Amino acid sequence: MIIETNCLDATCIEKLANQKALAIRVKNFIPSDLAMQLGEKILGQGFEHYLNAPSVGRIGMAFYEAENKPLRMVDYFESVFKNIEDLRQRCSPYQAPIDTLRCVLDEIWPAGAQLETLYGKKMYVGLSRVVRPGVTFLAHHDIFAKDAPDSFRAKSLLAQFAANVYLAMPNQGGALQLWKDELSPEEFDAMRGDNYGIEPSLLGKPTLEIQPEIGELLLFNSRCMHSVSAGADDLRLSLSCFIGYRGSANPLSFWS
Repeated sequence: MIIETNCLDATCIEKLANQKALAIRVKNFIPSDLAMQLGEKILGQGFEHYLNAPSVGRIGMAFYEAENKPLRMVDYFESVFKNIEDLRQRCSPYQAPIDTLRCVLDEIWPAGAQLETLYGKKMYVGLSRVVRPGVTFLAHHDIFAKDAPDSFRAKSLLAQFAANVYLAMPNQGGALQLWKDELSPEEFDAMRGDNYGIEPSLLGKPTLEIQPEIGELLLFNSRCMHSVSAGADDLRLSLSCFIGYRGSANPLSFWS
């Protein structure tokens, strides 16, 4: 159910897309000492919180937050390049890990990889997510077509992956929990009620529980339910994006 490798390649992506694996771990995607330096630089300039998941911190705006509301959609697209540049400035003089990932995906995938375009506009990539000690990131799924229900681009995905590069981790807790079975959007909405996600205990024992290491890259099927257990002490910081798969003959795409 999990692939561990030192080098991401197209075969790994295909196995994830064909559900022959639930997750891919690429340890030492960036050196751990550099990851910790980057984490300090990024957090040193502060962060905000999700508009619709206020217990979780973030730098940049996730498309998920727009919720198909016109004014939020405008805010999202107007801030795309400002937010991309903000991450680069926070990481300077080092390269932002998301830019490294973008290059790697373009190089390993035969048809290349590119920034996702939606409604004729480029999307943001490079969201920083911050989880404070004691906070459980509730179980949820991420489905592009649910966030953009009137978009052919979103509906054309054959698979969707989450990608996270970890820059800070608590000494205990902060594990990624994955369930292999998918819930329909209707089932998910019925279970979550007014919350952004579901209490993980309601889903039973997770199929996989992964304790990320600082500097590693983790990819997994974002359409499956996933959550993050509460950390005991320090902040948990990851740089994240989604990767869209439309078959081996088509470019991969990425967005946040």
